[in-house]
Amino acid sequence: MKRPIKLLMITAALAAVLALVFVVYKHVLRQLYPTGYSELVSQSAEEFSLDPMLVYAVINCESGFDKDAVSGSQAMGLMQITEDTFNWAKSKLPENGLTSAALFDPATNIRYGCFILSLHLEEFGSLELALAAYHAGRGSVNKWLRDEKPTDGKTLRKIPYKDTSHYVKKVSDALSVYKRLYKK
Repeated sequence: MKRPIKLLMITAALAAVLALVFVVYKHVLRQLYPTGYSELVSQSAEEFSLDPMLVYAVINCESGFDKDAVSGSQAMGLMQITEDTFNWAKSKLPENGLTSAALFDPATNIRYGCFILSLHLEEFGSLELALAAYHAGRGSVNKWLRDEKPTDGKTLRKIPYKDTSHYVKKVSDALSVYKRLYKK
């Protein structure tokens, strides 16, 4: 009679330990995959018909949620937008008097980043190509599509730039984590 009770106690203790491990694991993941600037992300994602989890994944991979981040190529802010890209986007989505300094403002950066990402998704029709365009530029992706001669005109067999290929995988992986971690 003692043996089944002991086994039951061990099983209950193990279940409690596993539950605790799961809670700690989820807490650690939420630290690694935060949802900062949630109101701004929600507004801009909705405005440009994007999944907020995609926006979080891009911000996480681009700047690690550092609003003051500047890359080696002088991309700025949360979603790492260059001045040239910002000026191009402003011509499509005019805002009076914005300078490149506005890229350090989270609201402006997230809004323009979402706008640019939505245009890439619309133009290329796939997340992979939209992310590649966000990283390497739409001109590069259009060139790759011409050079690779894909059978359907829209799919690359391989992204020729190793760093862009890595970026697309990194954001896609982060997006998967965000979707699992914050699913409703």
